[in-house]
Formats: sequence, structure tokens, C-alpha cells
Amino acid sequence: MGVLRRVGIGLVVAALVLATCSVPPASRAQDKATAAVDEVFADFTKAGSPGCAVAIYRNGRVSYSRGYGLANIEEDVPITAESVFDIGSTSKQFTAASILLLEKQGKLSVNDDVRKYIPELPDYGLKISILHLLNHTSGLRDYLTLMDLAGINTDSVTTDEDALQIITRQKALNFAPGSDWLYSNTGFFLLSIIVKRVSGKTLREFAAENIFTPLGMSHTQYRDDHTALIPDRAMAYDPKEKKDGFKLDVSYFEQTGDGAVHTSVEDMIKWDENFYSGQVGGRDFLAEIQEPGKLNSGKVLDYAKGLRIADYRGLYTVSHGGSWGGYRAELLRFQEQHFSVACLCNRGDANPTRRAHQVADIYLGSMMKPKEEKKAAERETAEKKEIPLSAEQLRAYTGDYWSGELGVTYRLGIVDGKLKVTDMVNGGGFLEASTLPAGGFAATGPDEFSLTKMGITIHFVRDATGPATGFKLDAGRTLGMIFTRRDGAGK
Repeated sequence: MGVLRRVGIGLVVAALVLATCSVPPASRAQDKATAAVDEVFADFTKAGSPGCAVAIYRNGRVSYSRGYGLANIEEDVPITAESVFDIGSTSKQFTAASILLLEKQGKLSVNDDVRKYIPELPDYGLKISILHLLNHTSGLRDYLTLMDLAGINTDSVTTDEDALQIITRQKALNFAPGSDWLYSNTGFFLLSIIVKRVSGKTLREFAAENIFTPLGMSHTQYRDDHTALIPDRAMAYDPKEKKDGFKLDVSYFEQTGDGAVHTSVEDMIKWDENFYSGQVGGRDFLAEIQEPGKLNSGKVLDYAKGLRIADYRGLYTVSHGGSWGGYRAELLRFQEQHFSVACLCNRGDANPTRRAHQVADIYLGSMMKPKEEKKAAERETAEKKEIPLSAEQLRAYTGDYWSGELGVTYRLGIVDGKLKVTDMVNGGGFLEASTLPAGGFAATGPDEFSLTKMGITIHFVRDATGPATGFKLDAGRTLGMIFTRRDGAGK
């Protein structure tokens, strides 16, 4: 019995050894890698949390895909590889592709003056070309920033006409076309208008006919109707401030070009693979869409046409992120390794760009340079210190200030010892309090205030001893927005 038992145990051990040896090393490595990917998204597995869909594309195939979190919290629907997300600015490459396809069809040239197709755009005395729009070198002010400053929320219904009106009211450019680079959604929105006026089809229709259908992207579309129903659509959320749980954050804007593509990680591989096959557009198209832009000075940019070109730990990458409402997206491609990561999310704090790079580290880390550890001092952004002002000093800036370019009046008052926008007035009257810039302006210099959370700085103009007569508003680098003081100011 003892011998038989020992033989039996020996057979079991041998079987286990054989079973272990029968698992190929490649399979064990893949299991280890996917477990590491799961760890990157582990925070989304908490009950009731929205999250992300991720897919890894390798050599033209989906190497791994999975959903983490919920596509719809109310219905308890999980995210899958088929879930459809708004990919925000990741859409820009499809808009650029549409323009380049029209160029191939002989219907326009990227060197054409934009006013040839959009004559209502003001003549700033300088040519703005389609290429300037594609490379963010036009100098045109960002219309989404302008809408935000005008008190228009993303949950309002806005149309192409609304966007055109606020763009065509702008009396100046941020800079001369081609002299500088500044990310501007205005350029890509205007490209959608050009597609419509040149082809006779909306961008939604043109892209479906010339890109999505040929590539078999059956779950991908530009959403230009806020009432449209989209199968398998994931809703978008933001974490509640100072509370557990989430709140819905879905936009009702109907403009396209700068965003509005809805797609899934399952569909995105077909577009990603087109950068190798050239099925849509051909080889010359692939070269043109990925060609970095240049400034008038000859400086080469790290931005192509709706694509960012970068070096990540020694490897060449082509990518673009997206953010709109509570949606976040990233498509990161390592061209030479034929490896990509698509990460589409439905919660505003997801940071898919960081997570996509973490996934790439797992699979391609052995090919990469060591990570550079930046000093804490280098990571910190220098901020101007707030200068304390008395109520009497602040009173010189209070009053009503009008901007014809935005079509609004800001009423500045003193609240809790700070200068603050207390009311906004547009053509329809006072706007709701929810549209007002949050927080107060901090004094940072002589006649200078900032609202750092919105990236806004205002520079007042006034006599040496008198009240302010107006101010210039800078939002990021949206420069030269002039507000003029109206009657009743200073009360």
C-alpha cells in the first residue's frame, strides 16, 4: 500500500510538472501582462463606478480588450469592448482625414484661404489657410473658451450657427497665422463647415461614406444631433464634489469637427490599422496626415494634422487624447512596434493618457529607455502670490463691463473680500448663477487679477487715481479680449 501510495503521489506530481511545462512561456508572459493591465484599471472595479474600455492592438490584431466599471450606473450596465464613447478631441484626426480626402478628390487644397469657403469670417488682413487650421497655427480664438466665458454650458443645446456667430464676432487674432502654435477647437470646427460646403454633405455623412463604412467601423459616427439614439452608448460622469458617488456629465452641443465622434475600442482597431495598410487614402495620405506642422520661422512642431508626434522613453509615438463632458479618451500608437493602446473612459477623472502609457510600459518596457525622475521643483508650476487689497482698493474695479465680441456684460462686485463676477448679462437677460466663473479673482499685480482654476487673467485699464475704465481678459492665451466699462459701474 505504501509503495502504491508513493507511486500514486509520484504520478500526480509528474502530471502537475507536465501540466506546468505544457503551458508555453509566451502564454505565461501574456497572463502576467494582462494581470498587470488589470491592475492599472483596478480602481474602476469598485461597485457603482464608471470606468474605461481598453484594447491593446498588436500586429493588426486585438491582443487584449476588456471593460472596467459601468457604462450606465442607473441601469448597472457594465462597460465592454463594444461600449460606445464620445472620444472628444481624439475625433480631430477623422476631421483632418476628411479634409485630406477632399483634397485627393480635387475639391480643395490645404493651401486655400479659409475665407474662400467661409466668407463670413472677418478679414484680419492676413491669409488663414486650411493648413493653418489643421496644425493649430491659425491664431483664431478657441470658440469653446469663448462660449464658456459667455456663460454657455456644455449641457445647453448649441448648433453650428451658434458657434459661427461667436467666432465671426471676434475682432482680432491671438497672433499672425503661422507665427505661433496654439491649440484651438475653432480651427477644426471650421473644417467641418468646409467639408459641408465643399462636398454638399455634413461631416457626419462624409466621414461615414469615406472612412467609417469602407473600414467596417459599423459602431462609429459623428453625433451632430443631441436627440440621436446610439446603441451601446456609455453615459459619462464626474465624481461629486466632497461627496461619494457620481453625477451625469453629457454635452448637448451639436457642433462637429473638433470632437463628437462616438466609437468603441472594438471599432478603433480598424482605423488604427489603416495607418499601416493605407486602405483609406493610400500611402501619400498616410504621409500627409502624419507630417508635423511648421511655423513661418521653419520651426517644426510636435503636432501633425489632428495627431501629436512625440518620443516616449525613446520610442516614436503618434497619439491624441480627448476630453468632453465626462468622457475621456486616448489612442496611443507605437508605429515602429506595430503596437497601440486605445483607452476610452466615461468618468472625468479617468486620465486615460497616463493609463495608456502605463499599459505600453508593461508590454514594451524592455525596449524603452529608463524613466526620467524629475525633481519636485521642476514639476511644480510657479504661481504668482496673491496680493491683499482692502475693500476700498477693490471698489475701483467693481461695476459692469461689456464685451461686444462675447455679447455679454460681466458685473464685478466684492464678495467675502474678493473681486468676483456676481452677474452676467447677455441679450436674453441675466444668466443663471451656475454659469458664473467659480471663485473670486486674486490680485497678483498692479491692476492684475487671476482666476487660476479657469486659467483666466484680467488686466485693468484705469487712470492713476480713478476707477477702472475697462479690462483685457486673457484665458490661457486667448489674448486681447476687451471689456469696456458701462454706466452704473463702480456702485
